[in-house]
Amino acid sequence: MSRKLAPPVLATLLPAALLLSGCTMMPAYDRPAPPVSDTWADGAGPKAEPAQPAAEPAAAPAAPAATELGWQDFFTDARLRALIELALANNRDLRVATLNIDRAAALYRIQRAEINPTIGIQALGEKYRIPEKMGDNGESKMVESYSVVLGLASWELDLFGRLRSMSTASFEQYLATEEARRAAQISLVAAVAGSYLSLAADGENLRLARVTLEAQQASYELIRATRDAGIASDLDLRQAQSQVEAARVNVAAYTGAVAVDRNALELLVGAPLAPDLLPDEFGAVTDPRGVSAGLSSDVLLCRPDILAAEHRLRSANANIGAARAAFFPRISLTASYGTQGPELSDLFAAGTRTWTFVPQIVAPLFASGSLLANLKVSKVDREIAVALYEKAIQTAFAEVSDALTLRTTLVAQREAQEALVVALEETWRLYDARYQAGIDGYLGVLVAQQALFNAQKGEVSVRLAEQVNLVTLYKVLGGGV
Repeated sequence: MSRKLAPPVLATLLPAALLLSGCTMMPAYDRPAPPVSDTWADGAGPKAEPAQPAAEPAAAPAAPAATELGWQDFFTDARLRALIELALANNRDLRVATLNIDRAAALYRIQRAEINPTIGIQALGEKYRIPEKMGDNGESKMVESYSVVLGLASWELDLFGRLRSMSTASFEQYLATEEARRAAQISLVAAVAGSYLSLAADGENLRLARVTLEAQQASYELIRATRDAGIASDLDLRQAQSQVEAARVNVAAYTGAVAVDRNALELLVGAPLAPDLLPDEFGAVTDPRGVSAGLSSDVLLCRPDILAAEHRLRSANANIGAARAAFFPRISLTASYGTQGPELSDLFAAGTRTWTFVPQIVAPLFASGSLLANLKVSKVDREIAVALYEKAIQTAFAEVSDALTLRTTLVAQREAQEALVVALEETWRLYDARYQAGIDGYLGVLVAQQALFNAQKGEVSVRLAEQVNLVTLYKVLGGGV
């Protein structure tokens, strides 16, 4: 090949190689059918339509609109919204998840870069001495050489798609990492909301305990005065005193619970909490917006954990293509074109043009079965990924079913608990009136007061469970960010 023909030949080979490297040996990807019932069970909430497998996407599957349950729309309490914004900005776990995305993106770019040729320029100056015994006529000689070349580094022609399959696998792992970050963000939003509601509920229980303590203390002082006047008995006084001490125990317990709840919320938010961001009263906390009925079960396929599992499945599928391509020869090209001369000033003069073209073919002949074993491993990895994907769907279906079932029972439970509190308030009033009239002893009043306090705590617990259930629905339905 003459020097004049070399550049045109390279210019022809490179586009042809790029065209040949477009194929892969990856098996066709088929999304597994969801291994769950087409609908949620009766009484578990809205009926769902069957989840239909989506058509093969050209790129990463986008989340359907069914999951657009943004927390800004779902949570209506202004203080809670402010706390969620702080948590999204400061939480360290979420920060780690975000950094993992940056790392996965960099790894993908590294893998992707191997598909394309690397072209660089090199300038080289060389000067050396040839000793007498090696030189002509027994004389030493100084040799100088200078060159500037534009070169194509050793570039593998991806004729069988090995590099392209590895790049696809890396890209799917990157997308899985992105979904993991989205799942972490949704979990953080739900955790902040749950901690906020728990703090509000324990604050309400503390308020009830303090009100009860004040009432018990007033009753104790009244009974002590009537005992001193010879009207009430020592038994009445000791019974009243026991209720005072029990109320003090409750006040101390809920004071500690409020402190622990606040610490937990500060940990999630990642910063100290300003007093104006703390819940004032539990009754003032706005209920999270309910989930509308009639959601299709397609929403399960859009949960970030399920999407992440599918991306890992796609990655495992691509690895099979890389393992298959390893059985075939690898062809690499190294080429350069430039100028070379004995003096630095001669580099770009006439007659100094130089070029190299070094194709290389490496074919596996004997690998002790490692190539077959690697292919088998990649196929087993795909089956594992399929099982994990199906398990993720089953877990999601069970979580949504449980949340919807609990939702219907909590509403009835709250209504019954509210009616119980009203009834016990009237019972306590009647017992107190009978005691004041001297008809009954003080024991009936004490029993009624304790029952009323327990019922009020139960009402707070049920209301908390109802609100937390809505937060859980936001999370398990793959709520938006």
